[in-house]
Amino acid sequence: MVETYQPSHEATLDRDSMTLSRHVLQQLQSFGPDAQDLSALMSRIALAGKLIARRLSRAGLVEDALGFTGRENVQGESVKKMDVYANDVFISVFKQSGLVCRLASEEMEEPFYIPENCPIGRYTLLYDPIDGSSNVDINLNVGSIFAIRQQQGNDEGQTGKDLLQSGREQLAAGYILYGPSTVLVYTIGTGVHAFTLDPSLGEFILSEENITIPRHGPVYSVNEGNFWQWDDSIRDYIRYVHRHEGYSARYSGALVGDFHRILTQGGVFLYPGTVEKPDGKLRLLYESAPLAFLAEQAGGRATTGSQNIVDVIPDRLHMRTPLILGSTEDVALVESFIQDRFREREAAMTIVG
Repeated sequence: MVETYQPSHEATLDRDSMTLSRHVLQQLQSFGPDAQDLSALMSRIALAGKLIARRLSRAGLVEDALGFTGRENVQGESVKKMDVYANDVFISVFKQSGLVCRLASEEMEEPFYIPENCPIGRYTLLYDPIDGSSNVDINLNVGSIFAIRQQQGNDEGQTGKDLLQSGREQLAAGYILYGPSTVLVYTIGTGVHAFTLDPSLGEFILSEENITIPRHGPVYSVNEGNFWQWDDSIRDYIRYVHRHEGYSARYSGALVGDFHRILTQGGVFLYPGTVEKPDGKLRLLYESAPLAFLAEQAGGRATTGSQNIVDVIPDRLHMRTPLILGSTEDVALVESFIQDRFREREAAMTIVG
């Protein structure tokens, strides 16, 4: 009788060999050109993440890694040195990819074109190179957010107008969280999956598959320092969670870190508009839409308070939106306060009229 050989460490080896690029191909159940393109794009994003993680791990030792550059970005915000470095990393990594014709970043006023790639490069990478960069100098969590879209037309005028489409046009989205470990979370419309960087292998290895956001969670994440700048509806919601047991405030100042907590534990993240900035602070194409895609794929929701984020069509590359995302029940609760105030205003206007 001939016995079939069974490796004694088969399960462990299979887990350790489930790299990001292999997982993408497996999710698409294809080795066709499109699947190979997405797999190669995700591998490039992973490489950018490794380079940024290495820089962050040595930030206190490397010259010009910390502090401000002394200039402002297109949004009028002070630019940190790590913002510039991370933005340059993504450009450098994708220049030689042959796949990406354009890169659009919240740090750049216009898309960055790679002419040598454009004849065949069919994709655009949109990204926030360092989310929460104010945390870098104090050694707290930061992240990178990304989305991949397919180029529509030739964009001969180099305006990037075809990018002004809803978040439903995203082919892939995700983020890289730089913390005690470096974690890459992504979706290509087949669920949400997390990979952890194994320094000994230099590879992102699958650590959790098909992540689901709990329908309700105990965490609400918002900058309460803006309380008196918010609409009455948001203040009503905050008063509600203050008065009811079972809620905990958690806010790190880095969207990626706060969302990662909610993705795994449930709850809601809010960045509403204020009196001075009614559209909020977060950029639709580089932050809100990618995370909204992830939230929906994980069974959660993302909204402006009146419209699903993935349905919002931007009118410019750096358009901002309010953002409420997380567990379905918690997002719905915030929306209920917004709707109550809306009905009150309509009723008051009817009486006055």
